[in-house]
Amino acid sequence: MLDQLKLKQIGGLKTETIIRLSRFVMQNNYFSYDDQYYHQVRGGAMGSPLTLTISNCYMYFFERQIVNQIRNSGGLYFRYIDDIFIITNWPGGHLLKEVDRWNKFDENIKLSASIGPTVNFLDLQIENKDGQLLTTVYQKPSYEPYYLPFNSIHPLHMKKNIPFAMLLRAIRYCSTFESYLNEREKLRMALLLNKYPNKTVDEQFNNMLLKFNINEPLTFNNYVRYRQIVINSPIKEKLVVNYEKSIFVHFT
Repeated sequence: MLDQLKLKQIGGLKTETIIRLSRFVMQNNYFSYDDQYYHQVRGGAMGSPLTLTISNCYMYFFERQIVNQIRNSGGLYFRYIDDIFIITNWPGGHLLKEVDRWNKFDENIKLSASIGPTVNFLDLQIENKDGQLLTTVYQKPSYEPYYLPFNSIHPLHMKKNIPFAMLLRAIRYCSTFESYLNEREKLRMALLLNKYPNKTVDEQFNNMLLKFNINEPLTFNNYVRYRQIVINSPIKEKLVVNYEKSIFVHFT
């Protein structure tokens, strides 16, 4: 990857140093189980930032042929970590044959295909209904309606942010007013189960709308227009923090 990007150094570190440090981390993963210590000799440690980075670097080369193949046929290819989303006009049988061929690229990487007019990508469900794309929130079968309990000792602003953020996701994901209402009420019930006062839930739902200058309730007639306003609103960029000069103190 460093050769591909033609980088000689990053942040003052030479590529040789980066490679040596990375090799040291990958080759020195140890863990204990049942009073025994083990040395991991294949792969990387789960949760390690370096493992994720190296995996993405490897996938960059693994998927290049697939990406070109999909895009050259007028399709779309997206990947987030280990989830891939493809839109193509290929017949289902042809796509399955191609997936089988892709699975021969590397014996350690196996792709399993879910093909149909409705697919799930991360927490989004996408349906092709007579040429119209419909979206809504997707929840895995193992989903449980548990959020940070309102009676926890966490700061109040953290708990208030949950209904705010979850309703924002519902509006962004739900392409129809009906699916939005369904998701909103499921969210409300989950929050009530986690001891959130109904007043707090309503206040945060309303605050979310006010943030986008929406001063009236969402209805069947105005939902699409207001949803587009939410989607088109720019996302604030994260502030760059100089941790050598800044110190953060959190009081509870």
